[in-house]
Amino acid sequence: MRRLVPALLICFSCFSQELSEPERKALSQSLSEAGSSSIELLRALEAHLAQYPKSPRLADIERLLVKASIETHDDRRIVLYGERVLAREQDDMQVLERVTRALLSSDAKETSERALKYGRRYEQRVGEMRSQPPEKRMGQANWQDDLDRSQADALTLQARATGNLGELEKAIALAKQGYAVFPAAESARELAHWLSRSGKDEEAVPYLADAFVLLDPRNDDADRAADRARVGELYRKARGSEKGLGDLILEAYDRTVAREAERQSKLNLVDPNIKATGALDFTLPGLNGSKLALSTLRGKAVVFDFWATWCNPCRAQHPLYEEVKKKYRSNPDVVFLSVNTDEDRSLVEPFLKDQKWSPIVYFEDGMSRKLDISSIPMTLIVNRQGEIFSRLNGFVPSRFVDMLTERIEEALK
Repeated sequence: MRRLVPALLICFSCFSQELSEPERKALSQSLSEAGSSSIELLRALEAHLAQYPKSPRLADIERLLVKASIETHDDRRIVLYGERVLAREQDDMQVLERVTRALLSSDAKETSERALKYGRRYEQRVGEMRSQPPEKRMGQANWQDDLDRSQADALTLQARATGNLGELEKAIALAKQGYAVFPAAESARELAHWLSRSGKDEEAVPYLADAFVLLDPRNDDADRAADRARVGELYRKARGSEKGLGDLILEAYDRTVAREAERQSKLNLVDPNIKATGALDFTLPGLNGSKLALSTLRGKAVVFDFWATWCNPCRAQHPLYEEVKKKYRSNPDVVFLSVNTDEDRSLVEPFLKDQKWSPIVYFEDGMSRKLDISSIPMTLIVNRQGEIFSRLNGFVPSRFVDMLTERIEEALK
């Protein structure tokens, strides 16, 4: 998560003009005294609301409070401010997920009932987002992968709340559904928990074994140690000893690896770039519907021009690009690629016609995210070995043609 301190200061500069002069000064002083500590920022904002409970920016301050609470892992405040935010903004997925988890830090009936309500809304929101285009700089497969994981999280949290309310069979069914959507260690562990609570220890063992062996970035060493201890405990309880447990663990490993390979294969059909890491690993869709496998350009110097229709500096830079391209038009070892980063791709073709630019344009398709293209215009130069040789952020008009030419010549060596 982006650190809250600079975010708070940016937000303060945006909305402080709507505050009265005394409140503006008080908030400015509080933020200044809090420094870079998220905990101190929480205290400062709470003290400010105690002094100005009817602040015209109450909603903004409470939104910042819940995000600061998430950053400091403060479950009490996540619930306190998160529920206030959700009363106004029911579609904030991060807040829905974190409030649900915070409420489930207790097994109490009352908090579990509230968690179940938010967990259902979280799942509903995930479903709504499936019909929307991917977020900017995220490929289709990564988008689908994130939504699958979020849906599995929502179902797993609902399983926990439902089990806490005494409906064990429903909890098992929800956990199974979550594990089927996205095989994560948390959902496997949740399923094993409710199976065991239902007296089905032997059925729980394979799922705990899965949780133990799954390559899940959320699963740390402490989680695995707990899974190992619990799977051994249930196995001994069911069979009298741990004889044969090693074979069961190996079976779980083979099973989860095969399941992940099948999942990745399906995602590759949706998006060939899901495993791409280097610049030339990507396959970019063209404006005309063609696809360019950048791996075919290995051995050449490749110049990527990342731009968007709304970017005025990109328009100013374009003639300078064209000037450099003319220098290399007879050199087959230098390739120039125009890469558009617009969220709405329908804007691109009319823009090109209006500006009289070349229609040979490709869409970034997740490349910006993987290669950390955080601002445009951006020029990326890849050398003959397929390595990123240079990044030019923005441009200096008087020097751009010479600088780009120099970088290309160096990349060709």
